[in-house]
Amino acid sequence: MFALSLFWEYLKNYAKTRLTYRADFWIEVLSDLMFQGMNLIFILIVFRHTASLGGWSELEVVFVYGFFMIPYGIFGTFFNLWNFSERYIVKGEMDRVLTRPAHNLLQLLLENMDPPSLAGSIVGAVIMGVCWYRLGLPLDWLDIPIMLLFIAGAVLIYAGLYTALTAIAFYSDSPTGILPLMYNIQNYGRYPVNIYNKLIRFVLTWLLPFAFVGVIPAAHFLDRKDDIAALAPLTPVMGVIVFAIGLAIWNNGVKRYRGAGS
Repeated sequence: MFALSLFWEYLKNYAKTRLTYRADFWIEVLSDLMFQGMNLIFILIVFRHTASLGGWSELEVVFVYGFFMIPYGIFGTFFNLWNFSERYIVKGEMDRVLTRPAHNLLQLLLENMDPPSLAGSIVGAVIMGVCWYRLGLPLDWLDIPIMLLFIAGAVLIYAGLYTALTAIAFYSDSPTGILPLMYNIQNYGRYPVNIYNKLIRFVLTWLLPFAFVGVIPAAHFLDRKDDIAALAPLTPVMGVIVFAIGLAIWNNGVKRYRGAGS
């Protein structure tokens, strides 16, 4: 309850700030939608030159992309820590965070909330719905809770990986370019992993499990009878494992923190 009340207070403060600068809010929403639209256009262009991609049809790949957008939008809303090193380590704001009773990571997430990112999740759900209808997929009442479970697992995978990478700032004084690199790698999760070679497939499934944020859970709803769909039930399990590892790395990093200039 304490976390929910804290979330509500931060959300109200965010709303007050955005109401002062409404144009900035809508520009941010529009720019995010345009970026996602460009990614979708790229997929459509690819299928102008081929009938299938690794045995996946155009509608199936677009369906996967729609699913991919949902957890990514939620992640982008609550894990907006791209400037963590500069703001909280270099400028010393982490000292302020550590004097408060709530868990430090929770405070950071709430301080940096970015609700406009949820627009991407809404668009992703619409894309999935259209593809679901056009593919003629059956809709069972269990599909909704299963989908929510898979989305939660995918969000936890994002959260765990990026929490661990953000925590590098506690261990290294020099800024790294690993976050932009990881951002590029995650995009491979929106395509069928069977189009990659065995090494990349292994990395995307078990080491940096971005396949579990897009193609693997989406394959379950496409009723595909292959190895990719068979892994779908592991999505929430992978989410819990990856987030637990990321949180452990973060907590250990906080213990190493000795204040601004350390």
